Amino acid sequence: MAETEFELFNNQLIQQLVGPQNANLKIIERELNVEIFTFGNQIRITGSDEATDRAKAAIDALYAKAGRGLAIGEQEVLAAVRISGAENAVKNKINIDDIVLKTKKRHIYPRSATQAEYIVEMMNNELVFGLGPAGTGKTYLAVALAVTMMLEGSVDKIILTRPAVEAGENLGFLPGDLKDKVDPYLRPLYDALYEMLPAEQVDKKLAAGEIEIAPLAYMRGRTLANAFVILDEAQNTTPMQMKMFLTRLGENSRMVVNGDLSQVDLPRGVVSGLRDALDTLKGVNGISAVAFSANDVVRHGLVAKIVRAYEQRNKRERENDREENRNHENNA
Repeated sequence: MAETEFELFNNQLIQQLVGPQNANLKIIERELNVEIFTFGNQIRITGSDEATDRAKAAIDALYAKAGRGLAIGEQEVLAAVRISGAENAVKNKINIDDIVLKTKKRHIYPRSATQAEYIVEMMNNELVFGLGPAGTGKTYLAVALAVTMMLEGSVDKIILTRPAVEAGENLGFLPGDLKDKVDPYLRPLYDALYEMLPAEQVDKKLAAGEIEIAPLAYMRGRTLANAFVILDEAQNTTPMQMKMFLTRLGENSRMVVNGDLSQVDLPRGVVSGLRDALDTLKGVNGISAVAFSANDVVRHGLVAKIVRAYEQRNKRERENDREENRNHENNA
């Protein structure tokens, strides 16, 4: 067992940090399997070497955030714990505490080291692929950066798109006009916007065409200049659709392509346009890919467990397939 003891000096910030009845410290104890004791301004942590180091790093980060006026709740504590476990190479490359996206309704901070890396890559590259399971913040952060850049005047337009219904975009059987048909599939994009801008501003910008939310098929034949363009659910594009989309990139624009290659809904035998693009564009300057994992899931804690369970099952299935192929080759 290791032990570390240190002192914090602002009593008001300490109260925000520990939470009511030490609720925030209890989260750190649970997540890292440590014990945390407070004696006035003194804090003592006991546990394994790695766990005590991570717990202190999490507490230091939360203390600094409280000092900047950020409310400390369960999600902030869990984020600090996740970031405390990041590889040193990531933390040395990125000053995570300095990253913030400022929208009208809220300031948005990364809640994992991968989220921080993703934000930095989107800032520095014209085309970024965000890869990984649901709940990791890929789309939410892309929309947040798009809104931030629009408010700063760096782009004139935000374009949000995704394949509707399925890769073939067969919308005809659905009731209503085009908006009624596609809105259910674009709802997550609307939800993100309304969390970052007042509703009247979102509606005004949608009406003026400054924000456009449309199915992927509507991108054909266009050149998207001075825009922040986000393609969501990209695993359900075909290679032809993906090429069409990527070649829409115009001057002073950025593209973010998000998808989960474990959730491809294309017909059997059809290659995912996302997979094809990653293979084709590997090594091209100005293009970056950031991979999220179950450790980056920022929704309910059970979601991360569900994602890990599916990942483990898929791994077992791949191993079984390889074993069957080896047995078949040996028998042949």
